[in-house]
Amino acid sequence: MADPAPQDPSQGLAALDARIVACRACPRLVEWRERVATEKRAAFRDETYWGRPVTGFGDASPWLVIVGLAPAAHGANRTGRVFTGDRSADFLVEALHRAGLASQPTSVRADDGLALPGCRMTAAVRCAPPANKPTALEEANCRPFLREELAACPDVRVLLALGAFAWQATLRTLDVPPPWPRFGHAAEAAAGAFTLLGSYHPSQQNTFTGRLTPAMLDAVLTRARALAPAG
Repeated sequence: MADPAPQDPSQGLAALDARIVACRACPRLVEWRERVATEKRAAFRDETYWGRPVTGFGDASPWLVIVGLAPAAHGANRTGRVFTGDRSADFLVEALHRAGLASQPTSVRADDGLALPGCRMTAAVRCAPPANKPTALEEANCRPFLREELAACPDVRVLLALGAFAWQATLRTLDVPPPWPRFGHAAEAAAGAFTLLGSYHPSQQNTFTGRLTPAMLDAVLTRARALAPAG
């Protein structure tokens, strides 16, 4: 009997994405994301906001997956693509471009042509939360999505968590037993079949104050590159 044809990872991710976009499991997040999409920010008043859960984006067979906290209210919640349309996106994607992991240095809108060879961006929580602070229950409700996304990407070897929330959410997703390795910028830990790296989140609070500089993020991505599978 002939061996079955290998499954296209993009098919599994497409089915997962459809379920993510349709999710209404967290009433507080549903109310907030939709209210933001209606009230809008003045600078974007003529735009139609996405206002739904946000899926992962990037290579369907990545070796590196970057895990953020959640969509920004007027970034991904507006554009419909993770790390797109805000200052955090600008900072991160510029760094990915310098590292050879993004086709261009900007991430402005969902149809801007950005590609992430070998890399995928996602989030621990898929809906924009009030004050950028999801609850423990909201993170738990989203956890199966991240677990399934990682399972659909069998070539992943390196996970990069942006911030302590994403670091802890990733360890929970991977069922790593406590005591957990401590989060910090450039932290590194074995997590099952993966190497988990940490970076401060590229939020304006961190980048405007110099807590996270381009050189600091470049160093973490250089380390990720060193851990990439050969070939």
